[in-house]
Amino acid sequence: MSTRLSRYFLRTLREDPSDAEVASHRLLVRAGYIRRQAPGIFAWLPLGLRVKARIEAIIREEMAAAGAFEVHFPALLPKEPYEVTGRYEEYGPGMFRLSDRKDAGYVLAPTHEEVFTLLVKDLYSSYKDLPLTIFQIQDKYRDEARPRAGLLRGREFTMKDAYSFDSSDEGLDASYQAQRDAYERIFTRLGLEYVIVQADAGAMGGSKSEEFLHPTPVGEDTFVRSPGGYAANVEAFTTVAPEPRSFEHLTPAEVLDTPDTPTIQTLVDRANEAHPRPDGRAWTAADTLKNVVLALVHLDGRRELVVVGLPGDREVDMKRAEVAFAPAEVEPATEEDFAKHPGLVKGYIGPWSAAGPVLGEESSTGIRYLTDPRVVSGSGWITGANEHGRHVFGLVAGRDFTADGTVEVAEVKAGDPAPDGSGPVELARGMEIGHVFQLGRKYADALGLKVLDENGKLVTVTMGSYGIGVTRILAIIAELNNDDKGLIWPKTVAPFDVHVIATGKEESIWTAAEDVVAQLEAAGLDVLFDDRPKVSPGVKFGDAELIGVPTIVIVGRGVADGVVELWDRATGERTSIPLDQVAAAVG
Repeated sequence: MSTRLSRYFLRTLREDPSDAEVASHRLLVRAGYIRRQAPGIFAWLPLGLRVKARIEAIIREEMAAAGAFEVHFPALLPKEPYEVTGRYEEYGPGMFRLSDRKDAGYVLAPTHEEVFTLLVKDLYSSYKDLPLTIFQIQDKYRDEARPRAGLLRGREFTMKDAYSFDSSDEGLDASYQAQRDAYERIFTRLGLEYVIVQADAGAMGGSKSEEFLHPTPVGEDTFVRSPGGYAANVEAFTTVAPEPRSFEHLTPAEVLDTPDTPTIQTLVDRANEAHPRPDGRAWTAADTLKNVVLALVHLDGRRELVVVGLPGDREVDMKRAEVAFAPAEVEPATEEDFAKHPGLVKGYIGPWSAAGPVLGEESSTGIRYLTDPRVVSGSGWITGANEHGRHVFGLVAGRDFTADGTVEVAEVKAGDPAPDGSGPVELARGMEIGHVFQLGRKYADALGLKVLDENGKLVTVTMGSYGIGVTRILAIIAELNNDDKGLIWPKTVAPFDVHVIATGKEESIWTAAEDVVAQLEAAGLDVLFDDRPKVSPGVKFGDAELIGVPTIVIVGRGVADGVVELWDRATGERTSIPLDQVAAAVG
């Protein structure tokens, strides 16, 4: 089959779009694959749809091989199922909500767990019907606060989401593994490097969650991996806490003057200058207990302050904080927050807890005090005394203060020990391309999905959820396969198998080009034929480089000698081949 460029709906651009941050965004717009409609929302043009369809075909083949059946749900759904599971509120501002003319509530679905569950509940009633895995490829909608990087972080995106239904936990394990294996085959066929990492389930819920991350500098996710094979998203990383220590022989805590020390570095400098350690070792930031005030905005609009104590050589990772305090939104405390709580002396805050601020004093703030897992019983710290210009030296956890709990919000650093004992971790950036969850019975319980078991008793179905970001994958492939002239698609997903260019005015050239196209069509190849009669060879070559079909056939002056040029877009190599051997050479 051939497509003639003279009649094709395509306009390439010579200039980069002003809002493009990454290569994939820039080139997909310039080459005529997508067009921006609004922040994070794009129209798909014929070239883009062809690449997208090829990616989807690979996914469908592997889903079928894994025993999954395709269905399709609407994107516009009633809000009630999401209210039953609690996700209508949990998603917060990330979910698009709307009302119809009768004031009935609807959502633009960010994911479809609820309606998949209700569909199976409507149709199946026996364990004999299970296991079952069904999937769809469909657009999703999330009101991203900061849509960016073209298709990599959009508000409308295409996703493959599959759901498994089993009557036992053992069945769920098997279904989960089948989908996980299918994902590995899909990403291998697409030529994408991936790392499988432990992940946080977030609003999806469930007992087990793994992400497939593609390592890339433009990735929004930070993950860690160890020499021994441990890998996790930083949000799911768990700190290896030191063993509690005895504090029987430790000296009492002492409040000392530390003027002009509102930061950790100024405190360390002052401590070494005016209050040196008895053992002669210099104080470091790791000896201090930093107390960070965070504001939690709950789903009901209530604003709660919480103080987090962590070693002074660590910063709060806001992504980890969002996971730790979900579904509340997390933000740094404002000046207004401090003004409402005069007991919080900015720059000199000490441990606040139900037992009191420090040294057993009575707390009047009512603010929760949580600590990093490294703040174990018997550990001693320099920390704020809740008085301007004063700090406590030798304040011991478990003796002088007790936290209201622990929380994982501190940044993860290279060299931190992996929780499974497999060695120190290194940090890398990645982009999520797939996510698999063992949902368990969360949605089936909420929505009443039960089947009769072999004994005739009702049992709750256990579920898995498995997502792949189709449009994000397309963008990542574009991000990986380009040069300074344009896109260079892998053959597996290229919009066409071959791009034929006719260059020259002689009738013999155009006749030969038509013959070449016919040869390629007969061989079952999809052909893009640049048959534009009044366009210069330079413009045609430029468009071919920009569009990125990996195999290009140039029909030009060589026709007089019975040859055409075969141009490998990836290597830039051009070779002459006989006119009657084009199909064999391309195939």
